[in-house]
Amino acid sequence: MYQKSKSAMRNNTVITFILLGLTDDQRLQVLVFIFLFLAYTLSVTGNLTIISLTLVHSQLRTAMYYFLQNFAFLEISFTSASIPRYLYNIATGDKMITYNACATQVFFTDLFGITEFFLLAAMSYDRYVAICRPLHYVTIMNSTVCRRLVFCCWLAGLLIIIPPLSLGLNLEFCASNTIDHFLCDASPLIKIACSNTWFMEQTVVICAVLTLIMTLMCVVLSYIYIIKTVLKFPSAQQRKKAFSTCSSHMIVVSFTYGSCIFIYIKPSAKDEVAINKGVMVLMTSIAPMLNPFIYTLRNKQVKQAFSDSIKRIIIFTKN
Repeated sequence: MYQKSKSAMRNNTVITFILLGLTDDQRLQVLVFIFLFLAYTLSVTGNLTIISLTLVHSQLRTAMYYFLQNFAFLEISFTSASIPRYLYNIATGDKMITYNACATQVFFTDLFGITEFFLLAAMSYDRYVAICRPLHYVTIMNSTVCRRLVFCCWLAGLLIIIPPLSLGLNLEFCASNTIDHFLCDASPLIKIACSNTWFMEQTVVICAVLTLIMTLMCVVLSYIYIIKTVLKFPSAQQRKKAFSTCSSHMIVVSFTYGSCIFIYIKPSAKDEVAINKGVMVLMTSIAPMLNPFIYTLRNKQVKQAFSDSIKRIIIFTKN
């Protein structure tokens, strides 16, 4: 922590922050590095595999897998915007990050994270159409509609982050440059700012709640109609098959929204930082690592496509 006059800190481009990370213990840092490196590698490998399979195999060129392909791309982008930088900090011992690099990290992590919520909502709508209106599925969820829905997800993510980000660029830092986190995030940055942050804090909360309410309403309504439709199916086999097509998406949705709930629980000031760090580790490394396995292990078509690809590679290498 260092001291500077307020006037000297007005030009935020010259500020350098210190990221404290998850722990100061050297031995724990080694374990954290190994864990995050493996999680990041598995996440990128798993999601790239899903993208490759959906591009190569014709049976995976439906709306459902188009959304899954885009979700996998978002997962890679989200984890890549946060984890590699922290791995670099641990490996080199350099905890410094410039204002511009910090602002860039906040922008991309928020953009990718918020866009994921809207994409999950779009995926729930896709499942609603597939189960509740199966005869019109191909017509309703055509390629043009899918592309527009994905574009709207990105646009919504961008529009949501513009107000708080615009306010954040005007923050002044005049006393502390120490961020008690392993990445640049809005909450720890607001805490060390010396300007009035009340309006920005309210804007962040409103944008976050707005995102959660809009996307969660879409997900809940879709699954209410899905459940009502499935319960009307005459045979247990049909009901089981219908629920199995939604199970992967339901698990990912529960995991994603469940993680975010912890951010809005009001813990004691002592526990708040630790909880936020834990949730961010969960969202930036563990969730992107697990999601490819959730989708592949519970999806026969993806497993079959993966098996066919392995066989082709083995045949190619032998020849």
